[in-house]
Amino acid sequence: MWNPMLLRKEMNPNAPVPSSIPEKDKELLKTLAARSREIAELPIMAERKKLWIAHNGLKSEIPMILADPECAWEELIPTSTLECESPLLKFWELCFKKKIFSYENINDDDVVEPWFDIGWNISMGDFGVKVEKTYGADRGSYTWTHPLKNLPEDMKDLKFRELKVDRENTHAQMELAEKLFGDLLPSRIRGKYFWSAGLTASVIELVGLEELMMMMYDQPEGLHQLMAFMRDEFMNLLDWLESEELLSDSNENDYVGSGGIAYTDELPRKDRPEGEPVKLIDTWGHLESQETVGVSPQMFNEFIFPYQIPLAERFGLVCYGCCEPVDKRLEYIFQLPRLRRLSVSPWADEDVCAERLGRNYIYSRKPNPAPLCIDFDEAALRESIVTTLQKARGCVLEFNMKDTHTVQNDKTRIGKWVKMAREEIDKHWK
Repeated sequence: MWNPMLLRKEMNPNAPVPSSIPEKDKELLKTLAARSREIAELPIMAERKKLWIAHNGLKSEIPMILADPECAWEELIPTSTLECESPLLKFWELCFKKKIFSYENINDDDVVEPWFDIGWNISMGDFGVKVEKTYGADRGSYTWTHPLKNLPEDMKDLKFRELKVDRENTHAQMELAEKLFGDLLPSRIRGKYFWSAGLTASVIELVGLEELMMMMYDQPEGLHQLMAFMRDEFMNLLDWLESEELLSDSNENDYVGSGGIAYTDELPRKDRPEGEPVKLIDTWGHLESQETVGVSPQMFNEFIFPYQIPLAERFGLVCYGCCEPVDKRLEYIFQLPRLRRLSVSPWADEDVCAERLGRNYIYSRKPNPAPLCIDFDEAALRESIVTTLQKARGCVLEFNMKDTHTVQNDKTRIGKWVKMAREEIDKHWK
């Protein structure tokens, strides 16, 4: 996992606009913006948009491919190689270089748009109790001390997070981007919803992973109260995003679910009143509960799923799942309204998922990244791709290579996998 403390120190999308900018930084960003615009104007980008619209509408005839380096970005574009001086411009530099690297070296079905998007500068407080985290070195994992031991007694200090948006700095950032490279790449403020409304990751920070599972036996009523609190807390966040008008239509190159692109002609609502601010029903949403992989489907349905349903109902299209094998939970997950994309992780039963998903949902396959990350086992990678193509024949299929925590400093490895996937699709997909 990329150490977020390191990220905050060296680059920060919410950082103040620098008072002065070296000429070398201005020239670098203009050069990167020009290259980004050049890529965005390529005919292949328009073709990919059409493919994604068809795919997300369950009408695609060929699998789509995405490959996200995720934590391996630090090996592909080391932080130490970034040239800009301020935390904000360093972050922008990295954003540009990621786009350019992805096109030139990975060449999956990602799309580069002719815009420079700036997100709202949002900050969120804690839940009223401190979660102390200790990080390892060099993108290492972390440990934490969970503050809640006995439920519901320890819940007395819980509160909804304090939510703030710095509109002044957000607009200042956009003005700066326009000044630096707006003639090449127009900037815009684009509000994006957070990653997941699955709830369990936040709950586990408060009570611990093993402890959560034991609470299903030892403290069931207390756990229900905690899940209800977290549902209401996330609902408050959703209400705040709408009331503060911080949302944008998620129907472009917006990352959705645990891997996917948002292009669709089904959002926003066709009957949205003219001039009405964007609501969550105009956007994609995502839920998962990968941390509860060790509990039975019945206990998932008792303690987790009922609290996710009201959140899922807020969105126009819904993605579900991440690393958990969803095949044993499908009878519950299928109850979600407007469900469109399901994650088929390396631990899922592909036969069951293919049979149950058919062409009613997107079969979002997450291949096991280990053979790519460690020593690049081409035979194992090809076998995995072919197996999925055979089992998911007839489904609305996409490949999402992710969770790549290392590529052993090999900058060609992910691009090789994409090329490999295209070759096998050409051979085996009818």
